[in-house]
Amino acid sequence: MLEKTMFNAPDGNPYQLISIQNEKGMCIKLMDWGATWLSCQVPVNGELREVLLGCKVEDYPNQQAYLGASVGRYANRIANAQFELNSETIQLVANQGKHQLHGGKGFDQRRWGIEKCGDNFVCFSLNSVDGDQGFPGNVKVTATYTLTEDNSVKIEYEGLSDKDTALNLTNHVYFNLENAEQGADIREHSLRLNADFYLPVNHEGIPNSPLKHVVGTSFDFRLIKPIKQDFLQGDQQATKGYDHAFIVNKAWQKPCVLLVSPNEDLRLEVRTSQAALQVYTGNYLAGVPTRSGGEYGDFAGIALETQCLPDTPNHPEWQNYGGIQKANERYYQWTEFKFL
Repeated sequence: MLEKTMFNAPDGNPYQLISIQNEKGMCIKLMDWGATWLSCQVPVNGELREVLLGCKVEDYPNQQAYLGASVGRYANRIANAQFELNSETIQLVANQGKHQLHGGKGFDQRRWGIEKCGDNFVCFSLNSVDGDQGFPGNVKVTATYTLTEDNSVKIEYEGLSDKDTALNLTNHVYFNLENAEQGADIREHSLRLNADFYLPVNHEGIPNSPLKHVVGTSFDFRLIKPIKQDFLQGDQQATKGYDHAFIVNKAWQKPCVLLVSPNEDLRLEVRTSQAALQVYTGNYLAGVPTRSGGEYGDFAGIALETQCLPDTPNHPEWQNYGGIQKANERYYQWTEFKFL
């Protein structure tokens, strides 16, 4: 179902909202502004439960948490808002101090076109011109959301550039399987990650070390444990909690993430074609508006952002995990969120 708001987005036109429902009653809502995943209501014990943090539609352009948005051209941080490509220094637009985060004034702040829409899917498209936020190449990208009958949401990102460029797309949705409306403390959830290595960062979120094995650290989620169990230990202290990338083990073959609600009545499994996963425990969510006009607190939700590693354009040793897209070669990545 497609509806338009009575009020306008920053470009002067109404927001377009799309609702999709499956036979089991699960319902998702999407928006063309930012190709944003607005809502996800999952049947739990005979009732629908909202599992995504969200705000009023008119608040989306102003909130700073990237709630449910498609982010790009480059998700995560690029140090000093620059990198070398083909012996040329690419200077980007900085938007987090001297660094660039999530593409500057990026894809989350753009009107995407509705390319195709069906009973169980919608495909958004966006054109990003050569020089957009400093990135080389004209790039066309699409974001396709599909709701399946087994209560999964599959997100597929495709792209094509006419020049070599940095390209790293993800969705910045925040999950809370217990109470996404008010945002109960996500640290009460339990988490398992199919990951042996994580990437240390400094207090600005910039990588400052090679990949590190999780053994003997607070980043070891190979066996399920409460998020709060080892919270704020070790390298987390620089970032007020988890805000780190993990290399996932053959994530398309088995789930790279298992997230379990505190009373174990709802589970989320994540599979992806991506090589890495950014886990962010909402360390700075305080003040972000809710759908009801209130405000979320810190740690109200967890972002599970499938992507390549942060600052990869400045680290050739990580580019085998993605991040640099060759001209006229198809970019394609998918992630599936399955609720059980």
